[in-house]
Order: sequence, then structure tokens, then C-alpha cells
Amino acid sequence: MVHVSYIGGSPPSHEPLPSGTELARVARVDRGRLTVLTADGERRVHPAAALHDPDGVGAPAVGDWVALRGELAVALLPRRSAFTRTVAGRTSAAQVVAANLDTVLVVDALAGPTRARRVERYLAVAWSSGATPVVVLTKADLCDDVPAAVAEVQEEAIGVEVLAVSVRTGEGVEALRALIGPGRTAAMVGPSGVGKSSLANALAGRVVAPTREVREADGRGRHTTTARELHVLPGGGLLIDTPGMRELGLHDDEGVDAAYADVAELATRCRFRDCAHRTEPGCAVAAAIDDGRLDPARLLGWRKLQAEAHRQLLRADARARAAEHARVKALHRAMRDQPNRVR
Repeated sequence: MVHVSYIGGSPPSHEPLPSGTELARVARVDRGRLTVLTADGERRVHPAAALHDPDGVGAPAVGDWVALRGELAVALLPRRSAFTRTVAGRTSAAQVVAANLDTVLVVDALAGPTRARRVERYLAVAWSSGATPVVVLTKADLCDDVPAAVAEVQEEAIGVEVLAVSVRTGEGVEALRALIGPGRTAAMVGPSGVGKSSLANALAGRVVAPTREVREADGRGRHTTTARELHVLPGGGLLIDTPGMRELGLHDDEGVDAAYADVAELATRCRFRDCAHRTEPGCAVAAAIDDGRLDPARLLGWRKLQAEAHRQLLRADARARAAEHARVKALHRAMRDQPNRVR
């Protein structure tokens, strides 16, 4: 009998496991090895050749459910959610950062100015994951006016809960822990130095991630987490800690309108369906900017992420076309090389 509270709720699929296998949850992915959680504890296993995916999306990721046969992971169960980004650089390749999430914790620090556009970018990817995003503002003890800082972020994070926490004083930690109840899985995402490792240790009640001293100049920490890893919390919840991301490229446009819900809703009121929200008559977005209801920076951020998502879609389509062209060429070459082919 699988103790689902230990490995994180129930798997996303009700399909029966392959014969002779057992259920496991991926806690860490290293080169050629998986650390998994089973009903009997933690184990190290190898992924079967069928689970290798050169595109990255179909390979096991932290948070995935897999079927084990002995020391081999032979099947990947369907995901119900996935925080997915485009790999850094000029590419269309995707990377699953964490899978089967209930909550995505978008972490930024109150030490120094909070970068609203960066938070919005993370929220766009979080909304597209299928999980519920929550903004977590760390290092509240270093902020002179926490309520004002939270209110400022709430204006940008439409429809998203915003929590201020301090590992040093304990402020907000219990409220955050309550969001990750038994059987629930949350992933922390955000740039380096915002306190994700310290927060993971506070939530776990023990040292699960190394930390380093903050810089006196800006109160920010330094990069410490080097691999994504799933930790079991005392109450039965699970937390995935992720390394800081230098780049967070959008994989699709599904979460952009959710992150900019105010702009997207105004756009539906424009007189023309193809309104560019510039000088067109009857533009509800321009009217909202003119009368102060909408910050122009929100429109610029929305446009920027929409354009980025569109470019990514074009790159992905080109990559798919190139792959299909290569497949057809290889098929024709194989047919041509057959020794008994009629000539």
C-alpha cells in the first residue's frame, strides 16, 4: 500500500500501473540517475531508455510520478501541471522545472526594490503551469514599510495572494506553511539571492539547503542551490527548491493574459477586435491609461511578453518543421538503400 501522504498526494492519472511495477515520486534528477520517494523510503534508480527525451519535456523531472520495476523507472505518468520554461539562449527547447504542482511560490526579496516586471514574468509562467501562483516576499525584517511594499506588489499581481515573510523573525512562515498542507506540492521559483534556501530550511524545520551570508550592500544572498530537489515537510506537504534562474523564457502564451488580467480585460472592450492599443478610436486600454486607471508600464509589460511568446511559437514551429523534414529525408534514404529495392 503506497502511503500517498509521504510522496505527495495521489498521482494525476487513474490508469493502472504497468504490471509488476510500483509507484514513486521523483525527488531529484542527476545525470543518468533519479532519486525517488517510494512507500518504503528514498531510492536511487535509473531511467529506462524509453524515458530519454532529447527535447527535454518528456524526460522525468522533479515532482514527476514514475513506475518502477526494480531499480529501473520504466514509465512516466501523465502530468497534471508543469512549470516549464524555454532553455536559456536563442532556442525553442523547453525545460520542465517541476511537475505535478499545486502551488508555485514566486519568491522575491523585500531587501531593495522589488522588480515588478520580473515578478509578472514569473507569474505568467506560473499561470501557464496549471498550478496556483502565490507571491512570497522574503526578508521582511529588512523592509521599513512592509504593508506598503505588499500593496505595491498586489497592484501588479492581479488575483494572486501576496505574503511577506521573514525567516529571521518568523513573520509569515506559518501562514506559508499552511498553504502546503498534507499531500500538496509547492515549488519555489525566483532569482538567486532572494532567500529561497533559507525559506526552505525554515519550512522544513531542518537544514535541507545550504545558505550563504547576505551582501551588506543590498541585503541579497548569493547563489547556493545547484539542483532542483523535492523535500518532505513535517506536515506531509512537499516543497521543491529550485536554483536561481538567470533567464526565464516563456514557453507559451497561456499565462500572459492571466498575469495581466487587467490589461486583457480592458482589451476586450476595444471597439475593434484587432486594436493595437495605440491611437485607434474607441480603444479602452488607451482610455484607461489616459484617466489613470491603468499604469502604462503594465501595457508595455503585456506587449513585451506577448511578443516574446509569439517569437517562441514561431521558433517552435520552425523546429518542428525541421525535425519532420529530417525524418522524411531519413525515411527516403532508408528506402533508397534497401538492397532489394526495385530499380
